[in-house]
Amino acid sequence: MDYTIKIGGEAGQGIQTIGGTLARLFARSGYHVFTNQDYESRVRGGHNFYQVRLSDRQITASRDTVDILVAMDQASIILHEKELSRDGQVVYDSDALKQKYEGLHFLDTPFTQLAVAHGAQKIMANTVAIGAVLGMLEMEIDILIEILKTTFRKKGDDVIQGNVKAAEAGRNFVLKYCQKCSFTPAVRSKPRMLITGNDAMGLGAVASGLKFYSAYPMTPSTSIMNYVAGKEEEYGIIVEQAEDEIAAINMALGASFAGVRAMTGTSGGGFALMSEGLSLAGITETPIVIALAQRPGPATGLPTRTEQGDLQFALYGGHGEFPRVIFAPGTPEQAFYLTNKAFGITEKYQIPVIIMTDQYLADAEWTYDSFDLNKIHYSDLRLRGADLQDFPDYKRHAFSDTGVFPLGVPGDSTHLIVTDSDEHDEEGHLIEDSQTRMKMMDKRLFKKVPHIHEDIAPPLYYGKENADIVLTGWGSTYGVLREVIDVLSGTRSIGMLHFSEIYPLPETEKFDYLNILSKAEHALCIENNATAQFARLLRTETGYEFKGTILKYDGRPFTIDSLIKEIDDHSGRL
Repeated sequence: MDYTIKIGGEAGQGIQTIGGTLARLFARSGYHVFTNQDYESRVRGGHNFYQVRLSDRQITASRDTVDILVAMDQASIILHEKELSRDGQVVYDSDALKQKYEGLHFLDTPFTQLAVAHGAQKIMANTVAIGAVLGMLEMEIDILIEILKTTFRKKGDDVIQGNVKAAEAGRNFVLKYCQKCSFTPAVRSKPRMLITGNDAMGLGAVASGLKFYSAYPMTPSTSIMNYVAGKEEEYGIIVEQAEDEIAAINMALGASFAGVRAMTGTSGGGFALMSEGLSLAGITETPIVIALAQRPGPATGLPTRTEQGDLQFALYGGHGEFPRVIFAPGTPEQAFYLTNKAFGITEKYQIPVIIMTDQYLADAEWTYDSFDLNKIHYSDLRLRGADLQDFPDYKRHAFSDTGVFPLGVPGDSTHLIVTDSDEHDEEGHLIEDSQTRMKMMDKRLFKKVPHIHEDIAPPLYYGKENADIVLTGWGSTYGVLREVIDVLSGTRSIGMLHFSEIYPLPETEKFDYLNILSKAEHALCIENNATAQFARLLRTETGYEFKGTILKYDGRPFTIDSLIKEIDDHSGRL
């Protein structure tokens, strides 16, 4: 069982409500779920869709073929009818669309009429549509009823019962009139957790002891702030919506210097404003985690679409030379654990750590049985109170063999703890002499980097050993690469390398990924950008050059079907 449901319509028509409710319902029914969204940067109008895939096996990406199309406007039929599977169905309301469509694959369902007749409100037409989808899948309505009770509990029993009746009306109508519905979902199992990439990052931050989050709202990073804000009272976290990104990173740096774990988040345009703060973190050696949620640029670009176009910016942003670590999770599960690792790295080496995501991973929902909290690590490496008494001559930037000296918490001891954005001495006071400058650069950069390398994990390899075709990706391409390998492995010798710990690049002593690439007949780098930025990084750092690249930079993610076609086309040219 593997079905894809696409809900299409204008902004303001409740597309997210229908799609989000169905995704939760399927997850609670025990199915594997993967969702993705495509929406325009406008409050009302335009064309948006919410795509939900459900299966009785693990799924990690979207398909091109649609089994059920819920068309809330005419554009949905014009744009997506051609995507229907052989037994696919379009469910729509001819009164709302002011047009009747003929054909066995069209099911005219009076959403609004049924909403008024059974729920007493036109606004419940979306609930009718949800019920109609359940009817097409021959699913019971009990889990939906529980979701409706939770969603509308503050609005009273009348609203709850109205929505329940509206959902039942939609389901019953489809069961009675759909002549071509032949969908049979699998047997239910235990409920699964449903989570987006950004929510997983927020959860990872909370689980890691986050106490301060500051940001200026910017798609697609805002939902991290929203998630953390929902937990602030329960976990004693301060969330500050700053006036701009300059203030956001400086607030986070101030909170970190004052003694708590701090984080900020933004997209490319906001990260540009954070450049000076990034360098400030570098010279003051102040721990900070930065979420960089990518979207197509330059400038405002396509603010609600996806791209992997900021890797070079993350690598080289900020003036001066200082170490940084860059992670790029490929799944919500990786986002959860890598966020925890980011806090550990930033505290251990007192360097900025950047976690790169993008709109696709940020908004996509995945299902899991659970996350293992036993894998979460927390070590408070700061000196507080009595700890500082072991350092009678405490100096914030004292030289050491590793380049790191413990960060004392100001105001928590009798010591004066000083730092400065100018070059400074061991005590933190500004200097001008060349000898101290050289020693400080060696401390911050050359002494730390070898130790940082030891903490960088190798890429994941999946597929046939010694494969003829090796696909390589980073960040959000993980899911689609994995499913492509599953589809093609029956007929081809194929495997994948996926990098989620991007910089510094993993050393080959732990896992010789360069040998795998060199032996492959076809080594292809798959990226959502126009200039193969990761391929360029690998060539710069190791000298290895990919035999080919498959690049997509139209603001949309790869799908399983489209990537397989690209691989076929590319292989045919070699």
